Amino acid sequence: MFSGIIESLGRVQAVSPGDGTVRLDLQTGFPDLSLGESVAVNGVCLTVTAFDASGAASMFVSPETLSVTALGRLGEGHAVNLERAVTPSTRLSGHMVQGHVDGVGHLQRVEPSGEAYALRFLLPARLRRYCVPKGSITLDGISLTLNRLEEPEDGRFGASVTIIPHTWTHTTLGTLSVGDPVNVEIDVIAKYVEQLCRTQS
Repeated sequence: MFSGIIESLGRVQAVSPGDGTVRLDLQTGFPDLSLGESVAVNGVCLTVTAFDASGAASMFVSPETLSVTALGRLGEGHAVNLERAVTPSTRLSGHMVQGHVDGVGHLQRVEPSGEAYALRFLLPARLRRYCVPKGSITLDGISLTLNRLEEPEDGRFGASVTIIPHTWTHTTLGTLSVGDPVNVEIDVIAKYVEQLCRTQS
């Protein structure tokens, strides 16, 4: 379980394709990783399969994960948002994040808003029912508040968020270009509520 509060920006050192799989070698900056530890990479929960004291770590990406996330676009030198799993004593500054991606969206617009930034994303239409104004959403592992939502059209819907200067400079959001993909995880509570309602009907 994660909170969507990014701890650091990592760097891709190497991408090694396999038989429908990928091994990511990252410089995480975390000197105390453990074998088998879960780390959210751009919002995707991955397992540490090798590491050293410098913070270098290897992670295996399965065919399923490649098919439902934007991790396949990563190349050597790319920056990635990193968050380690929460502990019982961690402040939950964001919201409950699983690292299980529900779909891929795309950045559609960026506009300055004072010292902040207003970003509009186009997200898969099937996720619209789980989103509410002022609710939480995770984009590339970052816990964000939804400011404005639009109704689906042509298989996608518009979702707008406001990014404060700290988030802009301490995550990969400031490096995105229009059209770039982002990993999307909607609030898991909405999925549980939907399932409970189905079983009661």
